Amino acid sequence: MITAIIIDDEPKGRLALRQKLMDYCPDVTVAGEAGDGEEGLRLIEDLQPNIVFLDIEMPRISGFDMLLRVRQQNFHLIFSTAYDHYAIKAIRFAAFDYLLKPVDIEELKAVIQRIKNNPQQGSTATKIEALAHNLKHTLNKIAISTIDGLLFFDIGDIIHIEAHSNYTVFSFVNRPKLTVSKTLKEFEDLLPPQLFFRPHHSHLINLHFIKRYIKGDGGTIEMQNGELVDVSRRKKEEFLKLIGL
Repeated sequence: MITAIIIDDEPKGRLALRQKLMDYCPDVTVAGEAGDGEEGLRLIEDLQPNIVFLDIEMPRISGFDMLLRVRQQNFHLIFSTAYDHYAIKAIRFAAFDYLLKPVDIEELKAVIQRIKNNPQQGSTATKIEALAHNLKHTLNKIAISTIDGLLFFDIGDIIHIEAHSNYTVFSFVNRPKLTVSKTLKEFEDLLPPQLFFRPHHSHLINLHFIKRYIKGDGGTIEMQNGELVDVSRRKKEEFLKLIGL
């Protein structure tokens, strides 16, 4: 049995989530609820749950601030929040799960299934550290999931991302290439468009690492690490405008 606690300042929100877990996630038992961050900290210490559902927007102490004070961090953390673009980006950069309110049943079932498929809880502390860094500074550290676990990279060190079927291959500054079992589209949606451009359906590039543009039908971009990236005819005009040609 999987134990969970719900930390949310809205009683209706706690009740709704508890009911959905009872109805659609029978493997999960809600062991306790908290209406604020202070109470939530005590519950985590006392109950040591497998899962913590945490609301971000709470009075006195926010969900983010509460996390920085958690001593026992070997649990799966699932954020629940009304839509906030910056908060969601920070959460996704740190590879946390999140649920938008009102919680969708299928999304809830999917996140619980992911936890059942990967019950290890050891990376929460590392992810909290990355999340705190991104909230304090800018969104510049991204978590990339590999067979060996989560690796964190500065997004400014990513030169080029190339699609290979349902995999993507990362090229970095001063690091070996890394193959990841996610699609290029997932990273395009996550990485900042002011820094990353998709000149071709198979490529996403960091604009800071462009070395030169070679004219042609669509043309070719040479990156500073020597990699050559095709530009599709459809994206040529947009790319040339972007680099001021």
